[in-house]
Amino acid sequence: MAAERLALGGVSVTIFDHMPSPARKLLMAGVGGLNLTHNEPLETFLSRYGEARRALEPAITAFPPAALREWCDGLGQPTFVGSSGRVFPKAMKASPLLRAWLRRLDGLGVQLRLRHRWLGWEGDALVFDPAVEPQAGAVVLAMGGASWPRLGSDGAWSGGMAPSLLAPFLPANCGFIAPWSPYMLRHAGTPLKRITLSFAGRTVPGDATLTDAGIEGGPVYALSAAMRDTIASDGVATAMLDLRPDLSLEDLRQRLAVPRRAQSLSTFLRKAGGLSPVSVALLRECAGTPENVAAAIKALPVRLTGTTGLARAISTAGGLRLGALHGLAERGVFAAGEMLDWEAPTGGYLLQAAFSTGYAAGESALAWLQGNPATSPD
Repeated sequence: MAAERLALGGVSVTIFDHMPSPARKLLMAGVGGLNLTHNEPLETFLSRYGEARRALEPAITAFPPAALREWCDGLGQPTFVGSSGRVFPKAMKASPLLRAWLRRLDGLGVQLRLRHRWLGWEGDALVFDPAVEPQAGAVVLAMGGASWPRLGSDGAWSGGMAPSLLAPFLPANCGFIAPWSPYMLRHAGTPLKRITLSFAGRTVPGDATLTDAGIEGGPVYALSAAMRDTIASDGVATAMLDLRPDLSLEDLRQRLAVPRRAQSLSTFLRKAGGLSPVSVALLRECAGTPENVAAAIKALPVRLTGTTGLARAISTAGGLRLGALHGLAERGVFAAGEMLDWEAPTGGYLLQAAFSTGYAAGESALAWLQGNPATSPD
């Protein structure tokens, strides 16, 4: 996106990528439909970025979700709004969008040089392997976070930066470790349908999946930052599962008040309580045989002891501190995307901020090259 903005401004642009082919993480994101952005009101949209909102708002306001959809239309890849408000390309994958985009960049004269890894600086000169000459008048860094390293965003670029400019990488939108018993491991890979997960005053509905390590899925990802930080400070985080959010506690009590007769507890809970087998197993795992079964179903404590790690996280927090951008810009160096220290939930917020910060970095670099950095966006 930064390259496109610069090339449209008449600048000669070369993209260096250390992978054998470009945009591998974008292509992976497209496997599930490529959730580009979200259709909710901009004020609500901006609130999803939490503490990073103040730093990201100028970029997202300059290139908001509506502009991203128009940009996709211009590439011949129209979008649609799903029932949840999420925005997808009609093709429901990334490859047609990427092919059209690369054709546009090629038409603008942008050069793409693959298998070139950036190693850092020697003075003001960029150092690549293999070596590159000549040097650029302005530089945009857009090297990703540290999740899904096999796709290229391995975080190795941090070795070329001064430690004072960096915040530690942390997994975001990630799964969590729960110390399951061997009994519970039998259910690994099984979905928990139509539940809600609550933590630190927030409740998120959706589906989750039990894994051999613990639990993952949309509601888990949405609460991951708060749960991750609590584990870091306290060693454990306890989230609350509602296995029947469609029923009130009183309705559930009435359902479970019928005679059990000769049924096993598991059978009774499946028939009278409408619980799935995996929900019954989870109830047994986390609550044993509680005296108040209905209350346990509505607020089941799940003890989480860690995250499943950076390599399996959808995205990362940490990276280049947002406060470092001004000092870099004074040298004609700009940065964009997930390498910056911000995080957001899934739902289109990750890609939107990547596109928007790329747009802003390109505009800032163009202003720098034109000798007017004071007018460039933050």
